[in-house]
Amino acid sequence: MGQASTAFQGSHQCLLDDKVRAKACPVLVAAADNMETPGNLSCTSGCLVLSCLRIAILNAALCLFVSIFRSKQRQRQFHRCTWMTVFKETWPRFSRPGISMSLVESKDGIQCFTFEHNRDYQQVQFKFLDAVESMDPNNFVVLLQLNPYHIDSLLQLSDVCRIQEDQETARDLIERALYSFECAFHPVFSLTSGTCRLDYCRPENRAFYLVLFKHMIFLEKRGCPRTALEYCKLILSLDPDNDPLCMLLIFDFLCLRCREYTTLIRLYEEWEVHRNLSQLPNFSFSVALSYYHLSQQEDISPVENQQLKQKSNVLLQNALIMFPGALMPLLDLCTVQPDAVVSSHAFFGPSSQIGQPPALLELVSLYVGRCHSLWKEAGLMLWLEENVRKGLKRVDSQDPYLEDCQNKRKQRYQSAPRNIHRHVLMSEIKEATATLPLEVTTQPGMGFDPLPPLDSIVSYIRPERQNMGASNESTLSLFFRSLLPNFNLQRPEDRQEVARAGRELNQEVNRLMVAMRDMLANIQFREPQWENNHERDEEEWD
Repeated sequence: MGQASTAFQGSHQCLLDDKVRAKACPVLVAAADNMETPGNLSCTSGCLVLSCLRIAILNAALCLFVSIFRSKQRQRQFHRCTWMTVFKETWPRFSRPGISMSLVESKDGIQCFTFEHNRDYQQVQFKFLDAVESMDPNNFVVLLQLNPYHIDSLLQLSDVCRIQEDQETARDLIERALYSFECAFHPVFSLTSGTCRLDYCRPENRAFYLVLFKHMIFLEKRGCPRTALEYCKLILSLDPDNDPLCMLLIFDFLCLRCREYTTLIRLYEEWEVHRNLSQLPNFSFSVALSYYHLSQQEDISPVENQQLKQKSNVLLQNALIMFPGALMPLLDLCTVQPDAVVSSHAFFGPSSQIGQPPALLELVSLYVGRCHSLWKEAGLMLWLEENVRKGLKRVDSQDPYLEDCQNKRKQRYQSAPRNIHRHVLMSEIKEATATLPLEVTTQPGMGFDPLPPLDSIVSYIRPERQNMGASNESTLSLFFRSLLPNFNLQRPEDRQEVARAGRELNQEVNRLMVAMRDMLANIQFREPQWENNHERDEEEWD
């Protein structure tokens, strides 16, 4: 890859001129109607329809009870109308946490925005960073109890809940962060215009990207791929030139999940010349798969069917020749045993996987780990088998395309850019994370800011604090410090500390989960009585 990699250069350089940009933007416009989760759930499965009805009835009953209770208490609380999530009565009372959004620049129809932290929020952020350094989980719980809408604390504790398989609480914390962000939007900031930009180099903006990404993943896992696709478009539209979270690596998967085949093909055709998307394994295979699915539709003519089928065959064969290391891992995850002709052929044998450049192995592993389930549909394996045989005939006949692919694999995939590594870390697909280079896996990092940009724009500086002695470190601090390169395992005192930290690590995490669930379940905020509630409402929302 390196300088020769046009596929990866497109991920972090501005390659679209104004004319092409105007044409490409509509593909990234998120549809507001499809960003509502309940409707998407009802389209996915019948049982989820009943669940939604039950939830709606329970919510209606809860709202009625709350309305009666509050009318008796002569208290009123108004919540903003939001698109991405709805305020829940189980959440703490919302007041401005200190986040705002300002318009930085407006030029050629593009508006550049940035989130800002006021002085109070900055102080909370400093305390959060202190808690991160201490590695004491109790500090996170206390901080969130005092500041229930602090974004990075919500992100961090959501990861803890997810690791402990408490998906409901993890999702709830992300939705709370999303609500806090949406309440801070600038009046002209639009989720659906495709013309609003946020600079990922600013730490205040990065949290919004991460919250959207995690919310998108939760939606897809809940069976809402169409809604997840709209969030993917939204994230990509915030910075389509640099694509800091490399959303192009998941765009195809979401399109196939919700059967938006024409959307995927359109993006591929409009961006291929400038982004060289065919050099990404996921696009190379997924576009072929899209043409195949279109050829299976019943409302097309026989001529069109034949054209689509032929197009899909050629694209799949090209993908197999360009990325031969993807076939065997794909068949393995699909629990399909290849025949002797394929398994014994050198082109798809072990050398095709062992000889892959590091970045190519990372991309192929990500695609196979994420998309193998898409190949389990009826008829797809027969189609794949047919084109594997045709592809081998092209290989044996020394098709000129074979040499071209070999040269590209040698030149273009030596090292992946930072945004691809960041995407792999956030996706947590084990097949891909196992291929990350040491310079990534050995870097100290946290879930609230994975692999921060090297050219970050710092708007405010954290004050210096005195270093605490090792005797004051918590168990988690000792454990994670042992993972750092400068930790000396040969020192007896370090070796003893690691042993103690390892034994107590699980106990610390369990105590954190118990304390956090108790806090989330019982947290209550006493509200002062106001004779004239209009004054307070104006004070909070002006």
